[in-house]
Amino acid sequence: MGATTCSSARAESFERTLPPLPSSVSEARRLFRDLLRGAVVEELVDNVAVVVSELVTNAMLHAGTPIVVVGRIVGDRVRVEIADGSQHLPMPRRYAPTAGTGRGLMLIEQLVDSWGVEHHATGKTVWCLLSADGGTAARAEPSWTSSDPLAVRVAPGSEHDGVTVRLLRMPLLLHEAWREHAEALLRECLLASLDSLDDLAGTGDLDAIQVHADATDAVALLEEQVPAADVDMDPARLMAGATEPLVSADEVRLEVPTDSVAHFLVLDEAMDRALALHRDGRVLAPPTQPEVQQFRRWVCRQVRDQADGLPPQAWSFAVDPGPASLPAPPWDTTEVEAAGAAMIAADDTNRILAASPAALELLGYDYGELVGRRLVSIIPGRFRQAHVAGFTLHLLVGRAPLLDRSVAVPALHRDGREVDVELTVSVQQTGANRRVFVALMSPIRS
Repeated sequence: MGATTCSSARAESFERTLPPLPSSVSEARRLFRDLLRGAVVEELVDNVAVVVSELVTNAMLHAGTPIVVVGRIVGDRVRVEIADGSQHLPMPRRYAPTAGTGRGLMLIEQLVDSWGVEHHATGKTVWCLLSADGGTAARAEPSWTSSDPLAVRVAPGSEHDGVTVRLLRMPLLLHEAWREHAEALLRECLLASLDSLDDLAGTGDLDAIQVHADATDAVALLEEQVPAADVDMDPARLMAGATEPLVSADEVRLEVPTDSVAHFLVLDEAMDRALALHRDGRVLAPPTQPEVQQFRRWVCRQVRDQADGLPPQAWSFAVDPGPASLPAPPWDTTEVEAAGAAMIAADDTNRILAASPAALELLGYDYGELVGRRLVSIIPGRFRQAHVAGFTLHLLVGRAPLLDRSVAVPALHRDGREVDVELTVSVQQTGANRRVFVALMSPIRS
C-alpha cells in the first residue's frame, strides 16, 4: 500500500503495509523520518523513531502478521498508528529493572502525550500522539476501546468457538516466575535463530517469527486470565504470605480459542528447543529449574488433553521433577564441609553441593544421602512453590528480598518433622557465570 498525500506542498500522512520481518523496523523508521523531515524539531523525530521501533518490533514478535504502519502530522503533533493481526492488547509490565524484557511500553509512556489501543475484529491498532513537549508531563495513561483493558477474543463463560480449560490447584507464584523466564528465553531463542540464518529476509525468518508469535499467544492467554498472587515482598512479611494455600488457586478457567489450542504445543516445543540452545551455550539465560519445566509441560498438556475431551488433572509438584539442566559448577566445598556451624551449599540448579557435619546432624542425614539432592528436599511442602519461584526470579532479574539477612524458617528433617532455624543465605559467583548459595543455619531452641 503506497503513501497517501494530503497536501499539494508535501505529504502529511502515509500508510504502508510491511511484512513481519526485522527489516520492517528500520523501514518504518525511514518512513517516519521522510514524513517529518523539516516539519518538526529533530528531538521529536528521534522520539518518534524510538516509539515506532518499539511498536513495530512488538507487532513483529507477538503477532507475526503483516503490519500496517500509519503516520500523520496533526498540527504540531505526530500521530503514530501500528496495526497487526493479534487480538492481545499490550500490557505495561512492572518487571525488575534488570529484566531482559517488558520495559517497552514504560519507555513509550515517557515519550508520548497519549496513547491507546483500538481493538477490532481482525486485530488491534496501537496509536500514539507525540509533540515536542512530550515526556515532560505526568506519565501518559492509555485509552482503550474496551472497558476492560485485559479483554481477549473470548469472553469467559460465554458461548464461543474454543475450549474452556480447567487448571486445578494452579500455582500462581510459579506461573508468574515461569512466564517472565519464558518470555526472556523465547526472545533470546528467536534472536539466536535469526542470527543463524544467512538470508534475514528469507522464509527462515518468517518461520522463526511465526513460532515466536504463536508461542507468545499462548503465554499471553495465560497472562490475561490467570490472577496474580497477592504476596507482600517486604522481607518481614514475605514468609507469612508466600505459603500454600495462599499462593495457589483451587481452579482457574482458561478460555482458549480454537486457533490458539495448537499454540500451546508450539510453546511446549519452542521452550524445549530454547533449553537445548541454552545447554549448547547459544542462549544467555539462567538455568531453568526442573519444577518450572514441569509446570510448563503440565499447562500445555492440560490444554491439549482437555481440548481432546480428557478430564483435567490437578497440578502437583513431582517427587522427582527430573535432572538438573546443567552440571555442577567447579567450586571448592572444603570450607563448608569443615565448618563447625550448620552450613549447606547449593548451586544455581538447586543441587546441594556440600554440607557440614552440624548441618547433617541437624537434618538427620548422612553426607552421601544429602549431597546431590535438590534443595527442595529439605524445604517443607507449603514453601516449595515460593522457593522455586523466588529462586527463578533471583537468577533471572536479581530479585533477592531474603538474601544476606537472617530469617526464621522451618527446615524439613529426614524423618519428616520440621526444625525451626535462623537462616542466612549468601551468594558466591563462580566461573562461567554460575552461582553458589551458602546457607548458615542456627537451630531455634524452644
